Amino acid sequence: MEIRREEYLFAVEGSEMTEKKTNYKKRAVNVEDACPYAKKCGGCDYQGTAYEKQLKEKQELVQKYVGGFCKVRPIIGMENPYHYRNKVHAVFDIAKGGAIISGVYKAGTHDVVSIDECRIEDEISDAIIRDIRGLLRSFKIKTYDEDTGYGLLRHVLVRRGFHSGEVMVVLVLGSPILPSKNNFVKALRKLHPEITTVVINVNNKKTSMVLGDKETVIYGKGYIEDTLCGRTFRISPKSFYQVNPVQTEHLYGKAIEYAKLTGKEKVVDAYCGIGTIGLIAADKAMEVISVELNKDAVRDAITNAKRNQIKNVQFYNADAGKFMVEMSEQGADVDVVFMDPPRAGSDEAFLSSVVKLAPKRVVYVSCNPETLARDLKYLTKHGYRAEECTPVDMFPWTKHCEVVCTLRK
Repeated sequence: MEIRREEYLFAVEGSEMTEKKTNYKKRAVNVEDACPYAKKCGGCDYQGTAYEKQLKEKQELVQKYVGGFCKVRPIIGMENPYHYRNKVHAVFDIAKGGAIISGVYKAGTHDVVSIDECRIEDEISDAIIRDIRGLLRSFKIKTYDEDTGYGLLRHVLVRRGFHSGEVMVVLVLGSPILPSKNNFVKALRKLHPEITTVVINVNNKKTSMVLGDKETVIYGKGYIEDTLCGRTFRISPKSFYQVNPVQTEHLYGKAIEYAKLTGKEKVVDAYCGIGTIGLIAADKAMEVISVELNKDAVRDAITNAKRNQIKNVQFYNADAGKFMVEMSEQGADVDVVFMDPPRAGSDEAFLSSVVKLAPKRVVYVSCNPETLARDLKYLTKHGYRAEECTPVDMFPWTKHCEVVCTLRK
């Protein structure tokens, strides 16, 4: 197998990551305070449920699936479980009376639920989307019709750096031409001077995917930056970046703690994305090898390493499972593997590659306790013992829960 190595090798010169302590205060939510869109939207499973009850049920869920493998630590909740999403997506449509609406698809359908403000989304981002909706008629911009393929504006994506304050607006269009684009940007920035970049993304296909392949920057630098665990990260329109920055610091801090790094370890960051976990761990390890199949993400990861002056990280554009098999065949000695797979979990091919590489410790970051349990069953049958795990509530008011788990060979 041919591994395509990016020609960069970085060494650590960094500041020490400060791990934040959880200061969770119990918050009760009255049923009458539930979101007015809850029944129509269906995006939040716990509307009208006290927050401490949500945490209790998520703790029980993780205990049910993972408790048979290891000790489950108390869930890390949010002090303020509102407006935490730093990435907001809105779909645009025309209501029956002809009014322009924006919001989300009703769960399980492509019917648009008109929403002005969501209680889990960033408030500034929601305000920007409302004001874009208000500008459309004066600029004679028609919304896209999925049935006919007629119209221009399909979606708007807003990403905001909670630490930097930088704001990216992505206009997803059915064709590449935005009439009076300069005047549109000027009018929008007059309402929201905090916007630092505007990007046109073209999606002219009949697809459920939000973003298309072609992008044009019409204002600013085409990306934003934000700080996470003491590192600065570049975030492009398509970059994977955790949507809850407050809880991500707890999640990644716990992952680094579980790795038990002393500065002498060789670490593999599988599914590395834009390099977040590996770059945060770099000043506590001897060497980090980060692997990612998406070449655009690798490009961002390299930029992030340079931006943070980190020099002990190597980036490889490759399938992580195949890459680790090749490492094992070459007799590589690895101390820790970080793995952060998608909701479906890992497949047996990847897990077998972990077993072949035989790191002393595996730190598994999971967004699905059920698939985590399935993968733990495989790893614990092949020479590993799960020591403990910690649930982290990344998505208050929804049923989803992240878990970070540590295993030792």
